[in-house]
Amino acid sequence: MLAVQTPSSAAPLGLLPGVETDERAARRSLLDQIGKLERDLSELFCATYPRKGFEFAVHSRGGPRLLAIGELEQLRDDLVGRLEDSRRALSDRTHVEDQNRDLIKRMMLEPEKFKWVRVQNADIGVPGCKNWHVRPRLGIIGMLAGWWHVKISSGCPLAT
Repeated sequence: MLAVQTPSSAAPLGLLPGVETDERAARRSLLDQIGKLERDLSELFCATYPRKGFEFAVHSRGGPRLLAIGELEQLRDDLVGRLEDSRRALSDRTHVEDQNRDLIKRMMLEPEKFKWVRVQNADIGVPGCKNWHVRPRLGIIGMLAGWWHVKISSGCPLAT
């Protein structure tokens, strides 16, 4: 019986000393993923436009240079985290805005249950200065008689 002997110093295929691995496929895949995440982040920015408090800037990594695979993976992971945080914050905020819209409907139906409550456009995610305010009709007389109504503002005050 013949035994095939291989030298113990031989490296496995693809890892031969002096041969560099081709990172183009991995780099292309990471760049595609980063591009998609940046597009998703910009779409989320457009969807949340009038709202404030969302961070959408993509920070540079020290000027023009070719990022290593590890740096690309870190950038991708950072973008995934920021996108998840922004989506969660938007979801929380839209939930509160929906509750405020329901509050406006209830205020309009039964203003006597919501005395002195005020809801502004910013509370429902709409730009502008409009607000809904439950007030007594005819001032102190209406307050004593229990006559409450919703006063809707006419919008932003004139510039002086």
